[in-house]
This record gives sequence, structure tokens and C-alpha cells, in this order.
Amino acid sequence: MNEKDYMILKVLGETKNITHASEILFMTQSALSKRIKMIEQEFGKKLLIRSYQGVTFTPAGEKVLEFCQNSILELDKVKQKLEWIEGEISGTLKAGYSISYGTYRLAKEISDYHKAYPKVNLQISSEQSGQLYQQMLDGSLDIAIIRGEYPWEGIKYMISEEKVYSVCSRENQDKPLSDYMYINRKTDPLLVGQMMKWLREANLDTHSSNICVDNITTCRELVQTGIGWAILPEIALEDFDGIKKQLFFKNGEPFIRHTYIFCQRGAAQLPQVERFIELIHKQKEI
Repeated sequence: MNEKDYMILKVLGETKNITHASEILFMTQSALSKRIKMIEQEFGKKLLIRSYQGVTFTPAGEKVLEFCQNSILELDKVKQKLEWIEGEISGTLKAGYSISYGTYRLAKEISDYHKAYPKVNLQISSEQSGQLYQQMLDGSLDIAIIRGEYPWEGIKYMISEEKVYSVCSRENQDKPLSDYMYINRKTDPLLVGQMMKWLREANLDTHSSNICVDNITTCRELVQTGIGWAILPEIALEDFDGIKKQLFFKNGEPFIRHTYIFCQRGAAQLPQVERFIELIHKQKEI
């Protein structure tokens, strides 16, 4: 087997489909099938079972697939370290951004990073924090910016601590929150739990909301129209032309939203990951 064979099995493991894999690998289906047979002959084992539903790995195939995936990762690390020795930062950076954080920070941070390290292959995703956390657990991301409290045994840095506010338009500043509509929004389950706790403690009826939006920016814009009020973190309130009131729980604790960098221990020593963490810390200080 060689590096190309490792990639063939890795892509088949991801797609479970000969047609899709051949497109990704820029191979004909017949050439791909021939190469699979050669790999199987090398091991003397049936590695794949093909059916109308796609490709299934045999127990032997799963072992070989695991070896290929690990070999690709290790080979990539060696290449990156060699390039670093030669004075260039390159390789691949797989990073995830919380949607809320990414809405206000991603474009500038990724642009600045690319300008500084143009040879790094950037693979950036933007998801809810809970989804990013799962991707960190399964190892599909090197690093992620996650909002909220999640247990993590890898490397973790807190990069911000934000106050959370109730917000309304200026025309509604004297109106009790119970007298008009609460604008709900989709976010990660941990924050939803905190928001529901505060609403219960404030004796506010969450069922009065008949608007639920899927992003923080739309929520803020709706508040500014005056049709309702919302609960928003500090990151969304730069240049907000309305009224905001910091929230506290019944026991006196402030409603706070933390943001962290989560990093895989194995990736932390990669130069492109080190530089990314440095950039995030510098942006935080500005």
C-alpha cells in the first residue's frame, strides 16, 4: 500500500459510495474498483462489500481503514513539521466557529490568518456549539471556538466572558416585558437552559412568543423594529441602538456567557494551530 491507497480507503470510509469516492479522487469507477482488488489481494482478505445501498467495510476492512486514517494523520504531521523547519507555516487547519461568535469575528480572524499564512489549507466550519463539541470529541476538528460550559480533557482557553442582557427598542423602554412579545431564537441547548431558567425566575411566560428565528443577527434586528424583546449576549450588541439591561439570576449571580478555544492535544504542537491560537489571543486584546 502507498499514500494514495490510504486516501482511497479513507474517502470510501467517508462516502460509503464508489461513485462519490471516484469523483472526489478523480478516478474512474473501474480504475477505483481495480485498485481496491489489488489492495485486497495484498492483504489476502475481503475488505469491502458492495451493494445497491453502497459500500460496507468488513471487520478486516475496518482495521485496515483505521490504519489508513491514522497513517494519513501522522504523515501530514511529519510533512508539516518538515515545512516548519524550513521556515514556512503550511499544512491543514481544521477549525470550527460557534455561529454566534463567528457572525461577528470569523471573517476578520480568518482573513488576517490567511494573509499571514497563505500556504495553510483552511477548512472552516460554523455550527452551534453543541455540534462543534461533538466534532471535537470525534476528532474531526483540530480546534474550535465554543460558547458555553462543556467538559474537555484536551487544551482549553477562555477567550471571553460576556454579560447577557434583555434588550428592547427605545420606544418600548418603559413597557414591562410581560406586556409584549418575547422573540425566541435557536441556539445551543446549554444556553437555552439558562435562558429558560431566567425567564422562569422572572415569571415571564415563554409561550407568549410566536416568533422564533434561527440566528442572532435577525433576532437583534427584529428587536430594533419594536415588535418584541429578546435575550442577547454582549457580542451581539455592538452599535445596538436600543435599550439593554444586564440580567441576573434569582440568587444574585450574573447571567454570563463564556467563550473558549478547545484544542486537540495532538494538534496543539502543529505550527499552524499554534499561530491560530496566537492570532485569537491577539484579537482578544485589541
